[in-house]
Amino acid sequence: MSEQQIIEQLQGDDVEAIREAAYAAGNLRLESAVPHLVARIQSHNIGVQEAADRALRKIGGVAAVRGVLPLLRSDDAPIRNIAMDVLREIGADDFDSLRQLLHDDDPDMRIFASDILGTSESILAVPSLCEALLRDPEVNVRYQAAVSLGTLAFAEAAECLNKAMMDEEWVQFSVIEALTKIRAESSVNALVKALDSASDLVASMIVDALGEMGNIKAVPLLLKRLDKSPGPLRNKIAKAIVNVLGGKSLSLLGEKDRLRLRDYLLAAMDDEDEDVQNAAMRGLASIGGAEATEAVLKVAVGLDPDRDHERLVACVHSLADIGFNSAVDRHVRGDDEHTLLILVEAIRGMPSRHGIDVLRGVFWDKPRDAQRAMSTVLAERCDPSDRDFFIDVLDRHNDAHVLKAALHYLGRRAKAVEAGERMLALLEHPYDDVKEAALDACIALNNPAMNARFRESFRSPDPLHRMMAVYAMGRFDVDENLAELTEALEDEVPDVRKVALEAVANVCPFTSARLDLVVPRLHDENREVRLALIELLGNCGEGNVFPYLLQALEDPDDWVRVRAIEALGSLKDADAVPQLVALTESAGHLVLLKVVEALGAIGGNVAFRALLHLMESEDPEVQQAAETAAARIHDEQGVDD
Repeated sequence: MSEQQIIEQLQGDDVEAIREAAYAAGNLRLESAVPHLVARIQSHNIGVQEAADRALRKIGGVAAVRGVLPLLRSDDAPIRNIAMDVLREIGADDFDSLRQLLHDDDPDMRIFASDILGTSESILAVPSLCEALLRDPEVNVRYQAAVSLGTLAFAEAAECLNKAMMDEEWVQFSVIEALTKIRAESSVNALVKALDSASDLVASMIVDALGEMGNIKAVPLLLKRLDKSPGPLRNKIAKAIVNVLGGKSLSLLGEKDRLRLRDYLLAAMDDEDEDVQNAAMRGLASIGGAEATEAVLKVAVGLDPDRDHERLVACVHSLADIGFNSAVDRHVRGDDEHTLLILVEAIRGMPSRHGIDVLRGVFWDKPRDAQRAMSTVLAERCDPSDRDFFIDVLDRHNDAHVLKAALHYLGRRAKAVEAGERMLALLEHPYDDVKEAALDACIALNNPAMNARFRESFRSPDPLHRMMAVYAMGRFDVDENLAELTEALEDEVPDVRKVALEAVANVCPFTSARLDLVVPRLHDENREVRLALIELLGNCGEGNVFPYLLQALEDPDDWVRVRAIEALGSLKDADAVPQLVALTESAGHLVLLKVVEALGAIGGNVAFRALLHLMESEDPEVQQAAETAAARIHDEQGVDD
């Protein structure tokens, strides 16, 4: 389309022709079309407006900027908004026009110009915006100039923004926000100086800004302000100091400043602002002391564990960082269970053993729920020298949770062989989870004498005893216990046979000897045993299990065949394809879907042709599965039919 045709169509009445011409003008960056596109922006047809808008953005340049600028004076708000959006994108193409607009008699035009310059991403906009910020008589222009300087975020704007801190409150809001974005070191003194004359709201914003800027230069200036600031602002200052230094660096302050700050942080713990409280907690966690523990604990006990979970966790971490002190000792020995439970979690994270020793000392004086929480922490933190305490727990306690914690400690952490008989006795506990914990503890001892006890237990007439013995012997040493495990493979109880299978077939690749022991279970009378064997063979995934997986395709149980099919699919052995294809003639729905999936995984010409045939199935689900599997072969292997 020629330039003349574009201009003619833009001047016409055909909506589609106008849109087509606008599109062409944008692609050609046709400056001569600008006046006509500007006119079309004012069209009542949204499609025409959008086409003209896009074209002007593409054309850009001085002509487009100067063409759109007059639309800012339109009485039609939507037209002004379109003009603003276009100029925010292309305004930087004509800084001179925007600078001139900053001196327009209409304050709205000066606001628009300030806004557009803020999106230019150019440092060239800074001098003009600074002039508007410091000299424009209209407060809203100055406000927008500060906002735009913050958007640009060039350090060169810091000097004029610092001066503007003496402006009225409305401008100060945007200046503070801009300085926070720029983070210039020179602004720290200007912000602190402004505190002397600032309103309460502005002062609060200044302190927040200093904390967010994170410049360590602000710390001594803020410390000087603590004593002469009113309560709410003082709390904000304490928060800002913590935010700048970070909790741990507070310990680097001089003792006088650290203790003074501690007092203000303690007061800030009563502030209604959660952010202030949280910062105070971080600070107190570094400074420490019994008073800090009391203040954090006061907040923690008032929280709802479900609604305020994150804050409660933060309190516990702070208490742990503060560490053990007289307040912790007093409350742990006290009668308030809720407070105790919070401190138990805190003691878990305390580096010293003092809290652990106190928990152990008061354990028997506390109610059941507290003992449960304490036993968990003690089992994690106690060292092998504490074994007598846990042996006493096994002798005296009857709560399942507490017993499991003690078993975990004695078996895994302390390797307390002397507690072996007590562990064995708990294999008769009425609760299965305690039995399991006792069994794991016995195995964790890794003791020959314990292995011998389980070999004796294997002769028990009780199937549960035999099953636990087989499990333990498999964990101790399969080769040493091979005679008993082989015998267990023929046990009259299916569950015992299953556990024996898992014990013997616990290594990959399977040795011939191990395979010879377990493959007779392919014909076990119990479906669960056969299924367990196939899953073990499939999980191993080595080539020597292949013939046995093929045998399992003839199993009478669908789920055994499904597991065998899945395993063959993962092996991707083409030798399995003929038998899998043969299954498609007689298999039920579930097995057939698994065969289709396996054929897609294995691939090859034979599998591909079988899948093409299955795509003609009357079952829509089989059709879809076959299509997906055939597409997989085509994509991965490029097999042609």
